[in-house]
Amino acid sequence: MKFNDAPGRQPLRLSAFFCSCLLLGTAAANAQQALPLNDLSSFQPSSKTWRIAGDVQADLAAANALKPASGTGVLVNVPTNKEQGADLFTNLTHGDADIELEYLMAKGSNSGIYLQGRYEIQLLDSWGVTQPRAGDNGGIYERWDDSKPDGQKGYEGHAPRQNVSKAPGLWQKMRISFQAPRFDGSGKKIQNARILSLSLNGVTIHEDVELSGPTRGAMQNNEVAEGPIRIQGDHGAVAFRNIKVNKFDVTKPALSGLKYSVYKGQFESPAQATQTTPLVTGNLLQLSAAVTTLANDFLVAYTGNLSVEKAGKYSFRLAAPGAKGMLKIDGKEVIPFGERQGGNSTELSAGNHQVELVYAKIADWAKPALSFSISGPGLRETLLSESGLSAADPVDPILVQAPKNTMLRSFVDLPGNYRVTHAINIGSAEGLHYTYDLDNGTIVQVWRGGFLDATPMWHSRGDGSSRATGSVLNFGLPKPAFAVLQDNGAAWPKDSTGSNFASKGYAVDRDDRPTFRIQTHGAFIQDAPRVSADGHELQRTITAENAPTNLYVRIAEGANFTEISKGLYLVGDKAAYLRIDDAGGATPLIRDGANGKELLLPLKSTVKYALLF
Repeated sequence: MKFNDAPGRQPLRLSAFFCSCLLLGTAAANAQQALPLNDLSSFQPSSKTWRIAGDVQADLAAANALKPASGTGVLVNVPTNKEQGADLFTNLTHGDADIELEYLMAKGSNSGIYLQGRYEIQLLDSWGVTQPRAGDNGGIYERWDDSKPDGQKGYEGHAPRQNVSKAPGLWQKMRISFQAPRFDGSGKKIQNARILSLSLNGVTIHEDVELSGPTRGAMQNNEVAEGPIRIQGDHGAVAFRNIKVNKFDVTKPALSGLKYSVYKGQFESPAQATQTTPLVTGNLLQLSAAVTTLANDFLVAYTGNLSVEKAGKYSFRLAAPGAKGMLKIDGKEVIPFGERQGGNSTELSAGNHQVELVYAKIADWAKPALSFSISGPGLRETLLSESGLSAADPVDPILVQAPKNTMLRSFVDLPGNYRVTHAINIGSAEGLHYTYDLDNGTIVQVWRGGFLDATPMWHSRGDGSSRATGSVLNFGLPKPAFAVLQDNGAAWPKDSTGSNFASKGYAVDRDDRPTFRIQTHGAFIQDAPRVSADGHELQRTITAENAPTNLYVRIAEGANFTEISKGLYLVGDKAAYLRIDDAGGATPLIRDGANGKELLLPLKSTVKYALLF
């Protein structure tokens, strides 16, 4: 499994213990503006604590300590007692925008991103916090009123839904979709600013949050249509990279001259329908499916004009539950006639374009509903159709929490279209959870935040699977955790053939924590993963009886392993820490694997190691 922790960077594979795959939605990438980090010219002058580096490293044992390395591409702030830091402002200003960035916190550090210099998204070392507040990492900071009584001065702060923060010294990724306040012609505010969505490490932690005014510490207490991005620099050491801004500054496109024709029946193609006489025709002010009293077996053909302000690549999405849809622009098929929903992109010049759209209702399980949206240069995805139509009855998610150590058996689907059929999910009150594959004696994923979404397992007939609800590190397609190697160059086996592998179940201690039992290669193995009391680590102790010569346990596979202190490794592009606590007197073996480097430990009696992320 390839871990794309940053676009364009070398993939990381972490087999037998950990990997990560964070997928974020994107919009109109051709309009996205990256802030160059070759020097500080993208920013207004600030304190000398700000600098450009090629890399940076934190110290897990030292507060507010970051060590920059020479080069470019990373923005670093390291305030000290002698040199107090100051806030950094971009030369770029924004109104409506999507903002993406990666950041790395020093231990105990505090910073923040102020949208338009006025609305703060908190950046904080909140590693292991179980009950996050508005002042924790990813929180929308509170507003402040000194005239109110003590204890009530702060208000309208918004805590993240769950804490998916990583450890200090690891790169975290944030994506913010921001809608600026609206003003009338006289400058009076007529609509508050909003955080449309905010995701951290691949997990949505805020949706549609209204901001009635600037948060505490804003650059000014007024509100504006455009303002700079402000990075807090006086509270602690922090680093940034891959800062990208997608500004949405064009007028919403309009569909005009809309006409429709309704045809009764089921049709193999739109052309087949138009060879018949329509039941009804008419004009529309807004694209809508509500143009006929027929509930099913009908086709609606729409025509109209679409006006776009800027030339460039535009993306369209068409959703028609229980129906087929099609889109043509200027006679060119953009979305072919197909089932339920589709999407595609095409180049458009500035100006007017002829649109043909088809909606063919063919299934009686869904109500008539049609959704048509566009995104493009300077344009956030926006509906061109009527909103608020219900396509089907919504399904309330079935979420399983873990207020204490909790186990749930299910199927688990991994990236690569692979289903673990003998999986057990183990949740903890500390917010650190993992999935164990009983068929291979290995951990296939770990995650922070919420425990499980059991909707696909328990809704309706269900398919037996559950999904992690937090920020997941995936470990790739499972391989056996244990193998006998004839020499240090022997390839790790892809499966347990010839090993006499047998899962002997697990025993549960008084705290409901499982220890897994395995027989393989004539050895009896006990595998005891444990979440540390502070929720920082997943510790794993493996013991073996009657271990044959050259029995190894496969710890991880990654692009690289960098030993930063005795037994402590950074894995890949600062994706996780791996600490060897007890190698049984042996030296860890780092060698070339099938997909990068591979870290193995000889297993004679006991080995202990931990994952920190």
